[in-house]
Amino acid sequence: MIDLLAWPEFKSPVRLWVLVILPVLVLAYLVLMRLRGRVSLRFTNTGVLGAVMGSQRRWTRHLAVAMSLCSLVALGLAWAQPLGTEKVPRQRATVVMVVDTSLSMQAKDVEPDRLTAAKQGAKTFIEGLPDSYNVALVALNGQPSIKMPPSTDRGALERALMGLELEDGTAIGDSLTLALKAVEQAPVGKDEEPAPALIVMLSDGANTVGEGPDAAARTAKQAKIPVFTIAYGTQNGYVDIDGTRENVAPDVATMKEVAKTTGGRSVTADTADSLVDAYKEIGSSVGYEEIRKPITAQYAFGALGFAIVAALGAVMMAARWPR
Repeated sequence: MIDLLAWPEFKSPVRLWVLVILPVLVLAYLVLMRLRGRVSLRFTNTGVLGAVMGSQRRWTRHLAVAMSLCSLVALGLAWAQPLGTEKVPRQRATVVMVVDTSLSMQAKDVEPDRLTAAKQGAKTFIEGLPDSYNVALVALNGQPSIKMPPSTDRGALERALMGLELEDGTAIGDSLTLALKAVEQAPVGKDEEPAPALIVMLSDGANTVGEGPDAAARTAKQAKIPVFTIAYGTQNGYVDIDGTRENVAPDVATMKEVAKTTGGRSVTADTADSLVDAYKEIGSSVGYEEIRKPITAQYAFGALGFAIVAALGAVMMAARWPR
């Protein structure tokens, strides 16, 4: 539903000059009201005045005028061809899944363990994407790699996803850079134009090697590719490496900054169920795009509604109701 009180963008904003007439009409109404008051003072016999002028309620008169002005405002806005935003399903898209496979993903704070739950969550997310989407898979670790180039082959993608194994290191920046390269491998459509691209990154730790995430995020922003991030795991998660227990809390701040820089969305997940919910939340954005469309009819309908109320007010003023 369009909010008629909101100020939209207009296809023909130059036509808004017509609204300049409204202050003139308001001023004219106030002048006429003042003159009417002076004329009323000439009649000393108020009974005769009431018989001649009829019984008119002041609020009815003001309501009719106010609604008439509102109708003119709505018509003026409609004439300028307002534009609204509507979310529609994407017909084509390239989605690059970046899944953390660093050693911290063996933590069991998410049952049965982080990596197993991440695979299942990503699998469910991919199954919910339209078949026409090209989906790629990048493994996020110390030496990230493209496990599956953009493809509509869901079977091959699932096998690549389930085959992910733990590796040492967490190179968030390098993984994001590699995801951008994966986007370039996506096939073009019949119009020879590349499909809109998005990156979905799941990570449970902080960047430990390679390029910083900030630089890679700026590159993604320049390419107009939003990155949706999931900060995965609990703050108390830990792993035992070489006999030493290490805390592996997710770097929520970095994930949020990457998403903010690129125009994506950042969510958190600390259980298997919340991970599924996080993917669903991201899917609501990935699967749709916002398009601009004319909403002139809504404003014209609003103008009609105001005009009807104004007409009713005029009828109430003109009619003489039995006493």
